[in-house]
Amino acid sequence: MADEEPKAAKKVKKTAVPEKPAAPKEPLPKASEIRAAKKAELVAWSDRYELSTEGKVDDLRKRLLGFVAKEEARAAREVETTEPPEEKKKPAEKEEPEEEKPLRKKPKKPKEKEEVEERVHEARAKPKLDDRLKQLLALRSAKNAARPKFRRQEWFRYRMFGDEWRKPQGGQSKLRRHFGYRWNLPSIGYRGPRAVRGLHPSGFQEILVHNERQLEGLDGTKQAVRIAHGVGTRKREIIEKACDDKGLRILNRMVTE
Repeated sequence: MADEEPKAAKKVKKTAVPEKPAAPKEPLPKASEIRAAKKAELVAWSDRYELSTEGKVDDLRKRLLGFVAKEEARAAREVETTEPPEEKKKPAEKEEPEEEKPLRKKPKKPKEKEEVEERVHEARAKPKLDDRLKQLLALRSAKNAARPKFRRQEWFRYRMFGDEWRKPQGGQSKLRRHFGYRWNLPSIGYRGPRAVRGLHPSGFQEILVHNERQLEGLDGTKQAVRIAHGVGTRKREIIEKACDDKGLRILNRMVTE
């Protein structure tokens, strides 16, 4: 019995002790929160991140902002290093080209010739005017450009008046009595020449038309047609076609495009 070997001691199984989970990191305060926080909150944050709590509110804010900026930069660098490198794409193996089958060519269809109608610009009809009327029309346009805008008395004082001209009637009105520091009143000197009064700027005499019958007897060299606004599309097309046949100019032609 004395020669018996001592039994080996049983190995004790070591049970793994579960590690305590790391305390979740609190998120860093944002820059906007730091700027809006009061001194008590700034001091608490400084204690938490082991920063100096001395100084005024501005000093604490600067310190915290610098710390937050450094932490964010460090976290960004860690993310870049932990990202796995992109696997290099292996060049795709060239597939052996299959035997190309002869394709039957489809017979080409004869192209239809598209007839493109070239739009020829047609100049608008102009009236036949003598030199005197042309000179008077130029004089009228010059007078229209130089004519001032007449406004009623005290148009600038009351909003309800508007800009429309009204003749001053007040007994003490300085405008009615033509005081020098008041603007001019409408007078006969501002009118245009009588011979071209009422003519269209092109020199035509405007004729208002409601139907096709009113086109009879019009002179295309002196008169132009203005279709009334109450005429419908169907009648307007008839009137415009009749004017084109008779060589009359339409001042308010319907836009079809």
